[in-house]
Amino acid sequence: MSAALPPSIVAARAIVADLALQGVRDVVLAPGSRSAPLAYALAEAADVGLLTLHVRVDERTAGFLALGLARGSEPVLRHAGGEPVQVPRPVAVVTTSGTAVANLHPAVLEAHHSGEPLVVLAADRPHELRGTGASQTTDQVGIFGTAVRYAVDLPAPDGRDGEVRDLLGALGRALAAAQGLRDRHPGPVHVNVAFRDPLHPPVPLAPLPPAETWPAGFRRTTVAPPAPGPGGDPALQGDPARTLVVAGDGAGPVARAVAEAQGWPLLAEPSSGACGGPNAVAAYRSVLGVEELTRAVEQVVVFGRPTLSRPVQRLLGRPDVVVTVVAPDGGPWPDAARNAELVVPALADRWSSPTTPVGAGSEGDGGFLDRWRAAGRAAAAVVDAATADAAVAEGLLTAPHAALAVARAVASVLGPDDLLVVGSSNPVRDLDLVLGLDHPQAGELPDVLANRGLAGIDGTVSTATGVAHAAARQGRRTRALVGDLTFLHDAGGLLRGPHEPPVDLEVVVVNDDGGSIFATLEHGELATSSARGAATFERVFGTPHGANLAQLCAGYGVDHQLVLDVGSLRHALQAPTRGVQVIEVHVSRADRLSETRDLAARVADAVRETL
Repeated sequence: MSAALPPSIVAARAIVADLALQGVRDVVLAPGSRSAPLAYALAEAADVGLLTLHVRVDERTAGFLALGLARGSEPVLRHAGGEPVQVPRPVAVVTTSGTAVANLHPAVLEAHHSGEPLVVLAADRPHELRGTGASQTTDQVGIFGTAVRYAVDLPAPDGRDGEVRDLLGALGRALAAAQGLRDRHPGPVHVNVAFRDPLHPPVPLAPLPPAETWPAGFRRTTVAPPAPGPGGDPALQGDPARTLVVAGDGAGPVARAVAEAQGWPLLAEPSSGACGGPNAVAAYRSVLGVEELTRAVEQVVVFGRPTLSRPVQRLLGRPDVVVTVVAPDGGPWPDAARNAELVVPALADRWSSPTTPVGAGSEGDGGFLDRWRAAGRAAAAVVDAATADAAVAEGLLTAPHAALAVARAVASVLGPDDLLVVGSSNPVRDLDLVLGLDHPQAGELPDVLANRGLAGIDGTVSTATGVAHAAARQGRRTRALVGDLTFLHDAGGLLRGPHEPPVDLEVVVVNDDGGSIFATLEHGELATSSARGAATFERVFGTPHGANLAQLCAGYGVDHQLVLDVGSLRHALQAPTRGVQVIEVHVSRADRLSETRDLAARVADAVRETL
């Protein structure tokens, strides 16, 4: 039968079977004509359970759905030098040719900067049609530039001997690069596959068994990841006790372990995976504004990618602070301040062992850690009071610090097995202030995920949907906290066809009718300068939209609920989730700038009283 099949179908079936054989569990397909061979093969494979297929009509949504699936999936165990090593599980996204491929670019960029193993399988016209004005034909070669770890342009299959072997050899290289098997630098890859007509099988086919994909008589290459190294020491100078640990996005629990083992204060972003514990400093962005406390800092150890805070970047840029960056993969290390003294792939195990505090200092200055802990408690009390006042208000729209109260309400109902996907701009910063206020015990905090690679608002609903799919396999519940512009920017992520795998996801939308993040930046001064300044700010930064989210959700067949106070929000979040549900909360952004400054000032005053 296979000898009579068109070369495009033979190649596509081999690609899909090999993806399943190499551990790809999810593939997202955006339909099109040129990608039809892959679509047929994916449908065949999904029908017998070789993989899970997700079909989306919008390529940008498809890309971020795949990104979320990759982010939420459990890693794969590979062996390196006899030792098991965790590597990320790749997820593939398939598109047709032309603008379809370009619409994946935002997701590819996010995957590039956050290190997610996204495999782009882009169908293309054969080489003889390129540059001829053929419909839906553009130059797809190199379309993602430097944002991919590996790119290959495969010629259209024509049935020659050895063709499948060569094709799968290139696919194997792409998957190895996506997982970072050679350099510990996972990320997106681009496999451009040309197809000639005919693009469909003559009859419906059974899926190709994965074990039969590799042609007999040829050897498959197995790529083993590099064995982890022994780790190093941070560049400590002066008094080792006067050290802070900064845990940025993706830092992992090792950052908290090092901070607690060494007796160092911990400044942890919500998506760091290192939040909580006795050394975590609440409202650290405001605490860092207290010079009487921060001037004693002599060194900082950085894990992950710090992206939320200008005060943190100012600290990392201080010429009198010695900065060590722990960057475990082979990619660029985070050092926006260009001030790092030392970059190491890991710290030696003894630095995270509570029985060996190798970095303990003299503590002769009255207790560096004790002062930071006291500062964190004082800051937490201020934030607690501000959000508690908003929580008892009859309506959130006019309550001060309403957005903070919403973030706290979301965080408070989450357990350690839950996942929260948080949007960029203000939601992640609000969560940064309140996460942990209602979780005093170690191990109670949920896992928080965010698109902090480029910190954009695009694709967040789709990313959360992908995370929810992956988390459900682990028995975990997923919620999302986003702003109204983030939600509207990816409203297409709500669309799921009747034949697609169902997913349970709650999306909390903090709707302040515009972009309140700009009010907290320098642009917010414009709004207070004059009537003309206020009008200019409102049009080009505030961007009010007046959208009716209930009607939008109804159009997509998604449940919508408008809540007016914190009690109603908590009640809605504690109810069981069936399908996708949108919970909308209206808050005001009119006083966002003054409220932000007032809270920061109150935190600073409370911290100073502890010194």
